[in-house]
Amino acid sequence: MKQKPNQLVKSLDKALKILELVAKNNKPLGVTEISRETDLNKSTVYRILATMEYRGYISQNSHNEKYTTGIKLFELGSQVIGDLDLREAVKPYLEELMDLTGETVHLGILDDGEVIYIEKVESPKTIRMYSKVGKRIYAHSTSLGKVLLAYSGEEKVDEIISEKGMPRQASNTITDLDNYKIHLRKVRKQGYAIDDEENEEGIRCIAGPIFDHRGKIAAAFSISGPAIRITRAKIEEFSSLVQNYSLKMSQAMGYNNQANSD
Repeated sequence: MKQKPNQLVKSLDKALKILELVAKNNKPLGVTEISRETDLNKSTVYRILATMEYRGYISQNSHNEKYTTGIKLFELGSQVIGDLDLREAVKPYLEELMDLTGETVHLGILDDGEVIYIEKVESPKTIRMYSKVGKRIYAHSTSLGKVLLAYSGEEKVDEIISEKGMPRQASNTITDLDNYKIHLRKVRKQGYAIDDEENEEGIRCIAGPIFDHRGKIAAAFSISGPAIRITRAKIEEFSSLVQNYSLKMSQAMGYNNQANSD
């Protein structure tokens, strides 16, 4: 059992206690039962349940007014399991890419309009880009983000840019939406994206897509490093490697390029 933190948020602790109780029970529970099992008064239990029902974590049966877990928990659980399966399936290929190129390789997904690193294989070289698993970055200015957006559809692109904007991260950042959409069409056509010092001065990256068994974009991977090593000529050299490993990793996720071809 973990030690109770000094800065415990009591209301959140109560909500999680209720959620765990409902989730562990095989039958729906009423307010009275939940109150008794959690040692919380009924009014508190009712308010917390109403809030979690609104958020989709709890569902109330309209006939007996008892509570079970909501679909939101299933969605979140599926996402976590999916991310773990993805990382496990493609990690050997990420390691191979790092061995072949000598540069840092990232795995990223799109989450709430941003790219989040979910795996990383670090370059052994002294000079390398700074990054860490769990870090969030803009989508519009990164090779990972370009790939993820290129295969997500124009409506998704509009939604994300409307919310997050297109702030200039470096001198080469594309900040015009019309030009950006033209750029994304090129990414989709060629099967990879390049960050030519667009997110960080002195850093170049090239990224490719990973598709799932349905042919949908699941993640993206990138080769990243200092521009003094990853020259434009080196990017051209890496492009065929990225396309090759894009297919390998997609197939590891159950993708069939013939069955899912347009």
